[in-house]
Amino acid sequence: MSLTGVPAALLVATPIVAPLAVAAVAVKLGWRRSVAIGTVAAALAVLAVGVSTAVWTADGGVVEAGNWLRIDALSSVMLIVIGAVGGVATCAGIGYLDEELASGHTSPTRARWYGILVPLFLATMVVAVLANNLGLLWAAIEGTTIVTAFLVGHGRSRKSLEATWKYVIICSVGIALAYLGTVLVNYAAKQAGVVENGTLDWTQLVAHAGELDPGVMRLAFGLLVLGFGTKAGLVPLHSWLPDAHSQAPAPVSALMSGVLLPVAVYALARYRVIAVASVDPGFVRGLLLTVALLSLLLAAGLLLAQRDYKRLLAYSSIEHMALAVVAVAIGTPLAIAAVLLHIVGHGLSKAVLFCSAGQILAREGSTRIEAVRGLFARAPILAALFATGLLALLGLPPFSLFASELGLIRAGIDARLGWVMAVVLVLLLVVFVAISTKVSGILLGAAASPEPTGPNTTITSVKTLRLSTFVPLVTGLAAVAVLGIVDWPLGSLLRTAAQIVGTR
Repeated sequence: MSLTGVPAALLVATPIVAPLAVAAVAVKLGWRRSVAIGTVAAALAVLAVGVSTAVWTADGGVVEAGNWLRIDALSSVMLIVIGAVGGVATCAGIGYLDEELASGHTSPTRARWYGILVPLFLATMVVAVLANNLGLLWAAIEGTTIVTAFLVGHGRSRKSLEATWKYVIICSVGIALAYLGTVLVNYAAKQAGVVENGTLDWTQLVAHAGELDPGVMRLAFGLLVLGFGTKAGLVPLHSWLPDAHSQAPAPVSALMSGVLLPVAVYALARYRVIAVASVDPGFVRGLLLTVALLSLLLAAGLLLAQRDYKRLLAYSSIEHMALAVVAVAIGTPLAIAAVLLHIVGHGLSKAVLFCSAGQILAREGSTRIEAVRGLFARAPILAALFATGLLALLGLPPFSLFASELGLIRAGIDARLGWVMAVVLVLLLVVFVAISTKVSGILLGAAASPEPTGPNTTITSVKTLRLSTFVPLVTGLAAVAVLGIVDWPLGSLLRTAAQIVGTR
């Protein structure tokens, strides 16, 4: 059942046009409070479209706007993730540039660019999840690299510029590999005579996947895993992620971790449907599991040695994307439903944590773990937000990541991958110990220095924690808790989405 015509065109265009309109206003007016509020409104418009199309797609419907853009249940889930995480991050960041300008840490010109680039970032991610053409999907993900490169370097410090160049170079290599993989898929499709609606049309490729050359597709999928895996922060081209996430402004880090990385995993999930029908499914599963387990092992080891709380959150992102790819490798409907729930919970939790970390940095003036102690005694509200976000991120009940990780373990056992689940559980235990040990001192330890009062301090007491920051963070945590307790409202949508890319 497809929705076409003007209603479909409006639904598809709205989440793209809304952030682009805000970016255009920022070009004209520069940084204004109205631009920040408009960016929040654009993110909420994406969320509204995701929710409205979910009603249609949860029963298997599709919203089609030509051959290039379409919304199915999987796209609706990702729109909800982009809108929800974007809403939390942009709302919590309303006062970010006001504080930066007031403290002299940024200039009006850089503030203008920030106001332009953040909504453009949202728009490129929306295009990626709505793209039915795999060439457009690649172009949109490449667009996120260009936009976020300037956002990572927003601070113009030596470290932020180094992180930017590292991000650009490594992700350019990754996206070039993904481009080669896309070209090979196009070649295989032409050789198989797939010409209707174009050789990179996802629906046509899925329909004719069994006719594609297995040798070409094996090479193509390997390149795509390396390429999009780079954007997801996976081994071996992962090293850009901790630097970029630690140097980017807190709202940008929230968007990169909570949405950008899952969009790359989404691309792999789309390609997996084609790959398992054209090559040996064991090859697809083995390749994905190898990359995922190595990434999880790397994240667990580096978390143990981490001394910076923003980098701690960044390595945690590698861990969670590795879990997501394990689920994609398993590939059953239960595994896919679990990973989609995991992406929602991780996105909201990480948005809360990075925005909270930005407040801690503004208050304490340092991202070093040993420099921040006894936060509960000095800023209990901020500490409570950060601590609750960590509980959610570590997969403790009642938060949704507990349910999604249980679903992943069950799916793995059902798929006769008990040894993989055993390795995952051991590494998750290491991650739990590493994060909880590192963060306990921040929250409960004795203060390492007197209360900060210098000119770089923007928050000197809990009373100055903005309502525009407090409300979205609490709302995000509440949503993660609700999704961990009840099936509604995402249950049927997740199950339908899981049927699209899940195989038995």
